[in-house]
Amino acid sequence: MRVGLLIAAVTLLGPSSATGQGAAAVDTLAGRVVDRDGQGLADATVLVAELHRVTITGPDGAFRFPAVPPGRYTVVVRRVGYAARVGEVEAGTGPAELTLVAAAVQVEPVTVTATRQPIAALGSSLPVSGLSGDRLRRAQSVSLGRALETLAGVRTLSTGESIGKPVIRGLAGARVLVLGNGSRLEDYSWSDEDGPSVDARLAERVEVIRGPASVLYGSDALGGVVNVIPAELPDANGGPAFARSGLEVSGATNNAELGGALRVEGASGRLGWRATAIGRHAADLHTPGGELDNTGFGALSGEAAVGLWGSRGGAGLRYARYGGEFKLLEANGPPAPTTGEAGPERKLADDRVQLAGDYRLGTVRLEAKGQWQRHSLIEVSDEATAFDLLLNTATLDVLLHHPAGPRVRGTLGASGLYQTNATRGPIPLVPGARVRAAALFAFEQATLERWSLLAGGRVDARHLAADSNAMLGLSPQTRAYVAWSANVGFVYRPMPSLALAANLGRAWRAPTLFELFANGPHVGEARYELGRATLRPEAAANLDVSARWQGGRVSAEVAGYRNAIGRYIFLAPTGNTVGGLRVYDYDQADAVLAGVEASLEALAWPVVTLGLRGDATWGTNRTSDEPLPSVPAPRAAVRVELHSAAGTWSGRPHIGVEAEFVGRQTRLNPLDIPTAGYALLSVDAGAEARFLGRAVRVDLTVRNAADASYRDFLSRYKEFALNPGRNVIVRVSTAP
Repeated sequence: MRVGLLIAAVTLLGPSSATGQGAAAVDTLAGRVVDRDGQGLADATVLVAELHRVTITGPDGAFRFPAVPPGRYTVVVRRVGYAARVGEVEAGTGPAELTLVAAAVQVEPVTVTATRQPIAALGSSLPVSGLSGDRLRRAQSVSLGRALETLAGVRTLSTGESIGKPVIRGLAGARVLVLGNGSRLEDYSWSDEDGPSVDARLAERVEVIRGPASVLYGSDALGGVVNVIPAELPDANGGPAFARSGLEVSGATNNAELGGALRVEGASGRLGWRATAIGRHAADLHTPGGELDNTGFGALSGEAAVGLWGSRGGAGLRYARYGGEFKLLEANGPPAPTTGEAGPERKLADDRVQLAGDYRLGTVRLEAKGQWQRHSLIEVSDEATAFDLLLNTATLDVLLHHPAGPRVRGTLGASGLYQTNATRGPIPLVPGARVRAAALFAFEQATLERWSLLAGGRVDARHLAADSNAMLGLSPQTRAYVAWSANVGFVYRPMPSLALAANLGRAWRAPTLFELFANGPHVGEARYELGRATLRPEAAANLDVSARWQGGRVSAEVAGYRNAIGRYIFLAPTGNTVGGLRVYDYDQADAVLAGVEASLEALAWPVVTLGLRGDATWGTNRTSDEPLPSVPAPRAAVRVELHSAAGTWSGRPHIGVEAEFVGRQTRLNPLDIPTAGYALLSVDAGAEARFLGRAVRVDLTVRNAADASYRDFLSRYKEFALNPGRNVIVRVSTAP
C-alpha cells in the first residue's frame, strides 16, 4: 500500500472587516488540501472545532471559512484513506500546514469531553475512547450500551437487547454520567431496567472517559462519562443556499426488527439546520433455546436543530426526543402462555430542548449551554399502571475558555441544576422531590516541550427536598451536600505518536432518591427495595496510568487503574419478604476496583487490518472482604478485516470477522448468579456504490454467527433465559 502525505495548506488572510467604528475585526480562514504531489484533493472534511463550523474541500482541494473572529483555533482535517490530524492555528499569522499520513487504522484525533474544550486525544491525561465512522455504524443499536461494548473497558448491564446501561470499569447506573451534546442526561438511574434516553443513530461520534471526571461534570461522573455528540450543522460558507437528504432502512432477523431513518439538512447564508426522524419496531427475541415472550419493543426518536453564526461566534437551538414502549420479561420466569395476561411494559417519553452559544472576545471564548429535559416513565403490568414517574430537569453551564500564555490554557466554569420529581400512579416507589445544585470549577493545562500538566478543582453544593408520603411512611425530608473534587495528571510525549500518561483524581456522587427513600416492589427485578435515609455521598480516589500510540499503521493503548470508593452504596438482601418478594435494603461500605485494559489496531498486510482488545476488572467490598456484585468477567477479542488498499473508512469495501472470548466470573458476590464462559463469532461487511447519482451504502452484520448458547454475566435475564441467538442485520443508507 502506498503511504503518502496529505498537506492541508491553511492560508489565513488578513482582516476582512475591521474598518469603521464599532465594527468587529474578523478574518477569513482559507486554504487548500493537496497530496504530496501538489494535486488538490476533493471531499476532505475541514472542521474548526471551537466555532463548530465544517466544510468540504472543492474539486481543487480548496476550502474557505469567511468571517472568522481573530484567535487561536483547533482545526481538524479528515479524508478517506488518511489518518485524521488535529492542529492549532493562529488567525492572522500567515500560512500554516497540517500534514496527514495515509493510514488504514481509524483513530479519533480530538476530544472535547476530557477537558471541556478541543484537545488532541493523545494530549489528555484522562483515558478517553472514541467511536465514530464505520465502527459506530456497525455497532448501532437501540441500546446505547450495546453500541459501546466494542470499546475496551466498557460493557453493558442489559435488560434484553433494547435496554442497556453502560458499564465503565465495573461501575454503572448513577456512577456513569451520560451527556447529550455536552449536557447531562437525568433519566436512567431509577433502576436496572432504565437505559440512557439517547439513540446512537443521532451521533456522529461518541466519546467515553474511562474513570472519574467529577472536576468537569460533578456528581455521577465518579465512574466515567459518555458523551453522545451529533454532527455539526451544515455551513454554506458564503456560498449558495442548499438542502440535501439522507435515508436509511434496516432489518434484523432475530426479533424481526424493522427500522428507518430520514435526515434532511441545509444551509443558507449564516444559517444551518437539520431534522432527523428514527423509527424502530421489533417482536420477541429468539435464543437457541426458544423464543422469549414479552421482549419486543417499539421506539421513535428524532432531533431538530438550527444554528446561526456571526462575526464573533454562533448559537444553536436543538430539540431531541426519545420515546418508546419496551416490554419486560418477568424476572421470575417467562409468563405462561395460557394465562392471557400481558407482561410488564415500560412506556418512556424523553424530550430535551438545548440552547447553546459561543462568543469570542479577543483571546477569550465564552461558551454557554442550557437544557430543559422532561422524562416520563410509566410501568404497566397486567394492563394496569404500576408506577408513573415524571422528572423535569433544567441545567445551565457557563464556561470561560482562556489562554494564560503561549503554553497555558484553561477553562473556568459554573454549573447549575434544578430538578423536580413527581411520583404518580398507585405505587409511589419514591416521594416527590426537588433538587437544586450549583458548582464552580477550574481546569488548566500547561505544556512545556514534551511535557503537559493538567490540573483542576471543583466545589459542588447540592440540596434535596423530599415531600411527605403516607404510603411510604415518610415525613418531609431535606439533605444538603457540599463536596469537592480535584484532578492532576501529566502527559509525556517522547515522540509525536506516543503518549505516556498518569492521572490522579478525586470524585464524588450524591445518593439518589431511590437509594435514600425507596419503599416498594420492583417486580421486574423480583425484589422489594428499601432505601436508607442516612446514606452519605460516595467519595472516590482514582489512579490511572496508560501508554498510547497513534500512527498511520498502528494504534494501541495499555492502561491500568485503581479506584478506591469510600462509602460505596450497594443493595444487600435481608431475611424478610413483602408480597412474596425478598426485601433488599441499601447499605454502605468502602470498596476498591482495579483493572487493566488493552487495545490494538494494526495494518498487518496491505489489505488486512488486525484488531485486539481485552479488559479485566476486580472489585472488592473492603468492609466485608467480599467481591462487589455485577463486576464484569474478563474478556478478550480479536478482529481481522479485509479491505481495499486505500483504507477502511467511509465507503471503502470491507469484510471483517471478530471472535470474542468472555471468561467465567470466579469472584462472586452472594447476590451474583454464576455463568459459564463463552465465545461469540461475528461477521460484518460493507460497500458503497453510486446509484441514481447518489452514494448508497450497504452494511451486513451477523452477530452470534455460530448461534452459541450462552448467558451474559451482566444480563438481567441470565437466571432464567439465554442470550439472543444468531441475528442477521442488513442496513442500506444514503448520506445527505
